[in-house]
Amino acid sequence: MSKSFYILDGTALVYRSYFAFIRNPLISSKGENTSAVFGFAASILKLINDEKPDYFVITFDCKEPTFRHKMYSEYKATREKMPDELAASLPRIDQVVDALNIESIKMPGYEADDIMGTLAKKAYEDGYMVYLVTGDKDLMQLVNDRISWYNLRKSGQDNEILDAEGVRAKFGVMPDRIVDALSLMGDSSDNIPGVPGIGQKTAIKLLNSYDTLEKVYENLEDIKQNSLREKLRENRELADLSKKLVTIDRDIPLELDIESFEIREPDTEKAGSLFKELEFTSLLKQLPKTRVETRDRERNYHTVMTGEELKNLVSGLSANPFVFDLETTSLDTITAEIVGFSFSWSEPDAYYLPVIAPDEKITLTLQEMLDVLKPIFENSSAQICAHNAKYDMKVLAKYGIKVNGLKFDTMIAAHLIDPDNRQYGLDSLSLEHLNIPKIPTMDLIGSGKDEINMTEVPLAQIAEYACEDADCTFQLWKKFEPVLKEQKLTKLFSEIEIPLIPVLIDMELTGISLDGKILKSLSVKMHSMMEILTNEIYELAGEEFNIASPQQLGKILFEKLEIQKELGIKRVKKTKTGYSTNVAVLEQYKGHPLVERILEYRQHAKLLSTYIDALPELVHEKTGRIHTSFNQTVAATGRLSSANPNLQNIPIRTAMGREIRKAFVPRNDSPKGGTGWKLISADYSQIELRLMADMSGDANMREAFINNEDIHTKTAAQIFGLDVNEVEPEMRYRAKAINFGILYGMSAYRLARDQGISNEEAQNFINAYFDYFPGVNLYITNQIAGATERGYVETMFGRRRYLPKLRSDNKREQQNAMNIAINTPLQGTAAELIKIAMIRLSDALQKGGFEAKLLLQIHDELVLEAPDHEVEKVKQVVKSCMENTLDSFAGMKLSVPLVVEVQSGDNWFEAH
Repeated sequence: MSKSFYILDGTALVYRSYFAFIRNPLISSKGENTSAVFGFAASILKLINDEKPDYFVITFDCKEPTFRHKMYSEYKATREKMPDELAASLPRIDQVVDALNIESIKMPGYEADDIMGTLAKKAYEDGYMVYLVTGDKDLMQLVNDRISWYNLRKSGQDNEILDAEGVRAKFGVMPDRIVDALSLMGDSSDNIPGVPGIGQKTAIKLLNSYDTLEKVYENLEDIKQNSLREKLRENRELADLSKKLVTIDRDIPLELDIESFEIREPDTEKAGSLFKELEFTSLLKQLPKTRVETRDRERNYHTVMTGEELKNLVSGLSANPFVFDLETTSLDTITAEIVGFSFSWSEPDAYYLPVIAPDEKITLTLQEMLDVLKPIFENSSAQICAHNAKYDMKVLAKYGIKVNGLKFDTMIAAHLIDPDNRQYGLDSLSLEHLNIPKIPTMDLIGSGKDEINMTEVPLAQIAEYACEDADCTFQLWKKFEPVLKEQKLTKLFSEIEIPLIPVLIDMELTGISLDGKILKSLSVKMHSMMEILTNEIYELAGEEFNIASPQQLGKILFEKLEIQKELGIKRVKKTKTGYSTNVAVLEQYKGHPLVERILEYRQHAKLLSTYIDALPELVHEKTGRIHTSFNQTVAATGRLSSANPNLQNIPIRTAMGREIRKAFVPRNDSPKGGTGWKLISADYSQIELRLMADMSGDANMREAFINNEDIHTKTAAQIFGLDVNEVEPEMRYRAKAINFGILYGMSAYRLARDQGISNEEAQNFINAYFDYFPGVNLYITNQIAGATERGYVETMFGRRRYLPKLRSDNKREQQNAMNIAINTPLQGTAAELIKIAMIRLSDALQKGGFEAKLLLQIHDELVLEAPDHEVEKVKQVVKSCMENTLDSFAGMKLSVPLVVEVQSGDNWFEAH
């Protein structure tokens, strides 16, 4: 079998990688744009791992002009200058190539294409199977029976590999006629003129009739279309010039030795170090050999099988701070069963206590294990650590064990240390911080139709896997603990985040009841409304089309109806696939009736798919309730997020959103008898504005809150120059938009757009606002300046948000970072305050012997259920806990009062 030789167009891949992330560039914590480097490295590693080439080389363009530039001075003249951030990445690209141990070639006076052509010709003659890795259609001219054109596709798509017939099917001509086609049609990307007025279809039609460019001109008089014949006649010189420009030189003076391009193993140490520096955690896993080296590291893993060994295990757990982890049958904690326990209290020691094993007889019963472990877990003086402890503690709770000694969670610690990281899984953190690529779960249980349950994994395999989990968690504990102390995050971690875990566990296990009949009725109503909207949209559009298709909608709006002209908007946002029709874009055209209907249709469709039709399917068959999961490691600001389902995004301001809330109801039974229950909603009033008053020190804003004045009415009075009693509802509405908009860095343009006023009027409102609240303006200025100097902002309790993009050359990125610098201390502190309130409230309900349960946290709102006879007392307890939340923190207080609005009702809507 012929050996494979992959020749990659490095310059093209660098450009493509950079622009693939142009909307959401990758920025390291040091502020370096790593988009091009990441995309380049990821593509090469994937290519090597997927295709396993025998020989591999990367070609690059040189800065020097080529023979084509000398031939035609306008060659590639239309190309824009390389972006500065991309140019700054080129030395990093060289480092990647060096670390991956891949040969690369560049040659002054020639392009990468010519190097590829010369190498391909030589390799073909020597009998290799050649793959030209590029997206450039020019390289198709080289394809033959042993040379293929290989186009890398986006993640999740199959790569495109074309042989000669594939080229014909894609382009319209065989590879040996690509040059002739390009000579006629030109190439705008390289500024190759071709014959003006001739496109791809015409060029292919001509070649199918006359075979070559030369024969086209030999038979010029046979072309019946006068205009086409004259175009060809008048531009013969351009066609000939274009042919010279597009023809790849396959005989450039290269010292060729294909064997020198034999694939070599990457320099794992050098590549690993570089990827860590660039923060490419996901790419570290793709480096070969690392797993083998890891398996050989010093480890001391034990499987506990006898009563005596269990006794020794318990002795070790009782005498040391320890890590624990569970292997279970399911991710659903309500139904999950324990397969085994793993523990570690020193490096590199770990112990696995199996409950179920398919290939070994387990003599100890689960109950025997629980009986001896329960006192250890429930000892509040113990020093216990876990990774994502909430999951394991929820499973243990089902077995009657409450983990009182939890002191550390490595997942939460990792999030506090690096809040903008995207991955806090144990595998990712072990690789990033310990250089240990853990055994993937897939190695044990497989995937897809071949996936097995943990109960079917042989004992030796699951024991090693489980021990490694505990071992790595222990090492991360010892690594993260001093970092938290160094960054002054220990108080936040130990007094808020860790104590919150048991509260969340109780909320998640309790769940909330759902009235399915209400949602079913809503579904029928909503589908009927959607049908009416669909017909209205078709009528306004003048035709039927796929409303869910952005491409079809874009053509209707901006080509057929030309709504931009009707509304006097000059610029229309267009992408490679068509016109942009996302919500942010359509909001600019809200004056048009079709756009109004489209936005309404989308809102209804989202509510249907996300909540109305979806929620009944999420009612747990065992409990009959909805069990959402609250996450502490998603939002960089520290806010809790809700998932499966996300209950934090149900709109309260829309009629349909309020109807959905009516479906959330209290339980209709009681452990102590009786059936009358209510839901209670407690909501902080304007907490972020109150925090702005405190943090900015603005006297006027503080005074308004201290005197319990309506801040929006008072603001309106100032910016409109009126007495408070003269403020009309519309004025208060605008003042409210400014009050909250300022917290998120709202510009005059955004205020004008949202309020339907001129930019000048909006700017005047903002100027008047800052004249009355000068402390707020100073706060904003100081926050941005301080964050730019330090590189981060902090909440009241020291939670950090790193903002490297404050120094970005991209104005949009920089402005977004400024907005984050303003808002994060406010939103983050608000999140911390309600977390403290949740901890205090949970403790108060337990100590007071209440049946009432905390069910949900929706940003600034808490939702509880309570029996009728407890409702009024619980409302008082909730209000006290939320309004006096800082009482337990010595030396910490606010200069303005926190105010909580508490209501109750037969459903969530009534209680809000």
